[in-house]
Amino acid sequence: MSSKPSAVEGQKETSLALRGTIGAELSAAGERGGVSEATYTLLKFHGTYEQFDRDTATPRKQQGLDKEWAFMVRVRCPGGRMTAAQWLHLDSLAETHADKTLRLTSRQGVQFHGVLRGNVKPVIAGIDAALLTSFAACGDVVRNVTTTAAPRRTAVHAALQSWAARLSTALLPKTRAHHDIFLSEGGDAPAKAEEEPLYGPTYLPRKFKIALVHPADNTPDVLTNDLGFIAKVQGGRVVGWQVTIGGGLGMTHNKPATFPRLADPVAFIGPDEVLEVAEAVVRLSRDYGDRADRKHARLKYVLAEKGADWARAQISADLGRELAPPGPLPELQMPELLGWQIQGDGKLWLGLPIPSGRVADRPGVALRTAIREVVSRFGADPVATPQQDLILSNLPPDSRQEVEAIFRAHGVTLAQDLSPVARWSLACVALPTCGQSLAEGERVHAPMLTAVEAALDRHGLAEERLSFRLTGCPNGCARPYAGDIGVVGRAPGLYMLFVGGDFAGTRLSFPIADKVPEAEVATVLEPMFAAFAAARMPGEGFGDFCTRQGADTLRSLIDRATAQTTIAA
Repeated sequence: MSSKPSAVEGQKETSLALRGTIGAELSAAGERGGVSEATYTLLKFHGTYEQFDRDTATPRKQQGLDKEWAFMVRVRCPGGRMTAAQWLHLDSLAETHADKTLRLTSRQGVQFHGVLRGNVKPVIAGIDAALLTSFAACGDVVRNVTTTAAPRRTAVHAALQSWAARLSTALLPKTRAHHDIFLSEGGDAPAKAEEEPLYGPTYLPRKFKIALVHPADNTPDVLTNDLGFIAKVQGGRVVGWQVTIGGGLGMTHNKPATFPRLADPVAFIGPDEVLEVAEAVVRLSRDYGDRADRKHARLKYVLAEKGADWARAQISADLGRELAPPGPLPELQMPELLGWQIQGDGKLWLGLPIPSGRVADRPGVALRTAIREVVSRFGADPVATPQQDLILSNLPPDSRQEVEAIFRAHGVTLAQDLSPVARWSLACVALPTCGQSLAEGERVHAPMLTAVEAALDRHGLAEERLSFRLTGCPNGCARPYAGDIGVVGRAPGLYMLFVGGDFAGTRLSFPIADKVPEAEVATVLEPMFAAFAAARMPGEGFGDFCTRQGADTLRSLIDRATAQTTIAA
């Protein structure tokens, strides 16, 4: 393995604390266009990715035209929390400076798409004007901190949200580059870069994700994060935290040295030790992560190679005190957050399903308009969930009929109209904007899900609660390896299928079929649905059944069904 730092490490080191030539390139003549490779790298730290329309790239190249460049800008929202005023401000920016849509992410953020180069600065300045930020929403730093989206008015939920917000602020880089480039009139760059006491001059080897949960609500999939805090609750209060380290889902096809991994329980800490332990784990990633190979740079590989005991010893040495061992993981659960629910303060929340997280007005379904009307009229404070849905909180009990009437009038589907598998499905953006995508994601989610629903229904499983997660590439943004069914892009129109994870997010799935055509995903899954319906144990989930049967048995089911179909044809 090479020890020479990657090119990205050099770009960070010489960037003058994430400044580079970003300001000059974004101010270049013309609203449209792209940026240099170094600026592409540095812009991620400021919350934006340069992208291009992959649908039009080839025909435009044949005509001698440049690609249709645009930018994705991501908002950092700890725990997904926003005020009504903030949501309306973001909605307005989407209308005037992006593609008139907002997209909720699986990490409780909000994304703008289709932002032209000349609008990048106004969008980021507009986000800041809403008292939010895009800074560190991407890049080799601690990303958006996630926690349960449920706005329950309890001491436990207050602690979770408080720590998510506190970590988000404390772990931001200290450079003033973001302010200088996007939020001020500019001016001369400093003679030397600001000190980064936590990150150092080259920041982290790779992105770093944190989640906080309590055992009754693992909707953020805590074990898929680099660092997790699982609350120990006694008497309705948090009395300590189980610390988990080394989760992450990205991998590369045909490269077995890359793999998804769930985090290890490493330590148990007191209720007020979260920040200092988080900083110590960030330093662990900074000092031991692979800076030569970015595909091997996540903290999960350090834990896989050195182990949880080693990690606890390193963190203990860093803190100057011995951390207690973790003990067994508690049972984790996935509660339903959609539909009408009681907050505990006399008000209600409405969990609104957002297909693939895309808040848009389409023919017959004016979702974005309906949300804007409800938020404006009732002052509902939105919360983005880790399932790409939206909670509208703080609604008066007497608003229920009127709120539902608004959504119905705009053609919006409510939670009670969906099957369980639809309520628990995720999809990444994928084509045409994501540069990593090998196959479609969001654009084929609805027809693929409809086919899966029909297959489940044929075997009496229409009301079965299972998770369905679709991504256009193996990086795993929709967490396909940690649920019942994962569908992962392999090549244009082809997917790898994974099954066997558990609904609660405590077991990884395994590959069951490769290079499955898009239209045949449900067909390949159906023999397993049939076997599940016929031979499941009482209370057994689909992922549990698949694990009990094993990959060989499941593949033989698929092979037999395929052979019978071929003979019948």
